[in-house]
This record gives sequence, C-alpha cells and structure tokens, in this order.
Amino acid sequence: MQITLKHITIDDLVNGYNNNISTGQVVAYDGKLDIRPPYQREFVYKDKQRDAVIETVSKNFPLNVMYWASRDDGTFEVIDGQQRTLSICEYVAGNFSVEKLYFHNLPSDKKQAFLDYQLTVYICTGTDSEKLDWFKIINIAGEKLTDQELKNAVYHGSWLANAKTYFSKTNCPAYAIGHKYLTGSPIRQDYLETTLKWISQSDNIYKNSIESYMAMHQHKPTALDLWNYYQSVISWVEATFPNYRSKMMKGLPWGEFYNRYKDQSLDPQKLEQQIVQLIDDNEVQDKRGIYHYLLSGDKKHLSLRSFGNKERQKVYEKQQGICPICKQYFKIERMQADHIIPWSKGGTTTLDNCQMLCQKCNQTKSNK
Repeated sequence: MQITLKHITIDDLVNGYNNNISTGQVVAYDGKLDIRPPYQREFVYKDKQRDAVIETVSKNFPLNVMYWASRDDGTFEVIDGQQRTLSICEYVAGNFSVEKLYFHNLPSDKKQAFLDYQLTVYICTGTDSEKLDWFKIINIAGEKLTDQELKNAVYHGSWLANAKTYFSKTNCPAYAIGHKYLTGSPIRQDYLETTLKWISQSDNIYKNSIESYMAMHQHKPTALDLWNYYQSVISWVEATFPNYRSKMMKGLPWGEFYNRYKDQSLDPQKLEQQIVQLIDDNEVQDKRGIYHYLLSGDKKHLSLRSFGNKERQKVYEKQQGICPICKQYFKIERMQADHIIPWSKGGTTTLDNCQMLCQKCNQTKSNK
C-alpha cells in the first residue's frame, strides 16, 4: 500500500458537500470525496464530541490525522475521520451551533480562519482488501467499531446498502415498528445485527451464522427478504401477546421464539390469563421468563424460588439424614431439597412443603 501526505483546507473540503438522507450517500471535496462508503458506520458522535471538533479547529489546535483511500477513477473515500469530517461539513452548512453561534454568525475574519484551517490527510493507494484491513484496525476517534460494523466492512455491497435503509438509520422503519421489542441503537447496527442473528437461525443453510447469511446475500440488489422476515416477527409478537409490558418484553429474543413456535396454534386470550397469574405468583422470580415458559413449557425460564441453605439444614436435621423414599441415610451434601407438592400443582417454597431426598430418588421423582 502506498501512502501520500496531503494538506487540505476546510474550504476545499466542504466544497460540494451533500448529505443525501434518502440514499445515504455523503460527498464533499467538490464531489470527489465519499465520506460514507458502504463499509462505514453511521454518524455516532455525541454533541459534546462534535462540538469539540469545531472548537479544536476554531482555536487552531491540531486535529487528528485523517486517512483517505484513492480510487481508480480519481475520487477518494474516507477510511478514518468520517465523524470529524461530518462534524466540520455540517457545521459550515449551518446545521448546528457551538456556544450558541452558527457558522454564519461568526465574524468574517473568524469564518475565513476556520475555512483556511489545514487538515492533515494521508491518502492511501491499495487493493480493496488492504483498505478494508486498514479500516478494521484503525481506531476511529476513540469509538470502537461494533462486531456488526466490522461485518459490514467485510460484506459491503448492494444488499447491505439496501438493508441499512431499513435497519440502520435514526427513526428507520425497523425502529418505527419494533423499538418496543428490541434494545440498542439502529445507527450502531444493533437492529440489523439482531435481525440477522434471528434469520440466520431460521434455516440450516445459514449454519446459525450472520457471516454466512451476509456472504450469501452480499450482491443481491435488495434486502427485502430480511425486511419481510423482520415484519413477520413483529406481527407475530403483537398478535400472540397483544398486551404490551415494557419491562417484561423489551429485549427478549422474539425472532428465536418466532422461528420455533410460529406454526403452533396459540390462543392469545388464554396466554394473557396465564401471564396475569404468573405475574402474581411469588414463586416466579424471573417475570421476563414467563413468555419463554408459556411457549416452551420449560419451568427453568421462570427461575422458581428454591430452598435456601438454612431451610435445607433444618429439614435435613428433622429427617436425621434419612431419605423418606428409599429410607437410607445420606450426608447432606448428597441430598437435594424437593417440593413435596410441586409448583405445577400449587406447591410453595415453604418449610412444610420441603423434603430432603437423595440425588437418585429426587431424579426419579422429577422424571415422573
């Protein structure tokens, strides 16, 4: 890879700046600089970071070096420095203020000084693989790339560009219909990553691998299949569990539930009655696990109350170490606390419902 040092004024940088929200394309430097090539992240700077860039330039302090990659057609793409570049261009365009002053509010001499500021840019010439490798290892303004952002760098193409319009923009369609059920941020690729994880588990062809799914779809023209799948997941959740409970439902693996249980005949009204009963059940420690339990029937998702060490010791001493089923003596370490009347039949975690069984008898009882 060949690297050339160049100094570029902000005046030259912002010339021809255009941020096309509908297509996601962002250009500057008389249209010759692609600020957001397909593998780049969305704008993630907080206001404080963004303002710090402007203050650095305004005070004529040195700004971190930027890296561009040259293309065969004479244009360039940003490898490192996207967030700083966008901060500068957006400020000059008048899209935010610093210290209550927009760029156009500055005195003419300060505006000119800002535009004359020289940015230090290393321009790199190399293969696509070399550029991607460099992109992945460079620390972008202290903001570590997420795993999905790194995957985007590897599998960029027409499919990813289209997928981002659904899943990777502020107030994107995926956020609009699913923010009640998903956690994270669209612009940090959390919505895209979550949906890819779900869909990659839906068919053995993808080997439960996001990378496999992205590799198979990299050059497809649209991500409509992924978007349709996501809509199906959200619609299934809303139809199956229409009564929304934020603390219990947000962030659950709904796509995994959809993959496994979408073909089951489920009665939303009956499920709601069971949810209400389980919420009021003091034996249920993990209320968020109610949904998985109702779908799978596995009690482990409820984290039911268990007997503590003091309770176990009291019952053990009362039984004098004798297992009530096989009538043999065991040390306490080889015995397990058991509900005489199981939770499924109304039993509670109280001393009068506790017995100490040997491991073999407890296992035999559990399997009945």
